[in-house]
Amino acid sequence: MKVKAVFFDRDGVLDVDVGYLSDPAEFEWIEGAPEALAFMHSLGYKLFVVTNQSGIARGYYTVEDMEKVHVYMQQELEKCGGCIDRFYYCPHYREGEAKEYVCECDCRKPKPGMILQAMKEYDIDKDASFLIGDRDKDLEAAANAGIRGYKFTGGNLLDFVKNILKG
Repeated sequence: MKVKAVFFDRDGVLDVDVGYLSDPAEFEWIEGAPEALAFMHSLGYKLFVVTNQSGIARGYYTVEDMEKVHVYMQQELEKCGGCIDRFYYCPHYREGEAKEYVCECDCRKPKPGMILQAMKEYDIDKDASFLIGDRDKDLEAAANAGIRGYKFTGGNLLDFVKNILKG
């Protein structure tokens, strides 16, 4: 059976974008984000984070540093009844310093690789699924994957999500 899903960009949508976040101590939720994730989870949506993390290729932080942030997010979400089903990330960047991540890839948004991987792994219903991002490249990735995309420009994420569902 196909599942419905919401794809969230991370920085600027779920957390305050501090630029190359690598330390859980610097993590701060966007207003209404934990509640929005818990709400969508309660409605039966699979929840995915799809995030470009060029800071890894640039040598600013490691995959392990990023994973610590994701573990922290998950622990905090569980306190309010939410759960992210999977974090997808792109560590690549063409002008990076960490040579193993310097490449042209199909996962760096606006390319749809992360979304398509999730669709394959979870048998996702495109018509019942959508993405929320804060940049045009997020919306391009959604369109390239064949799903709707919504641009979050700030405010309360729970209110934003509820407005999408009313639409």
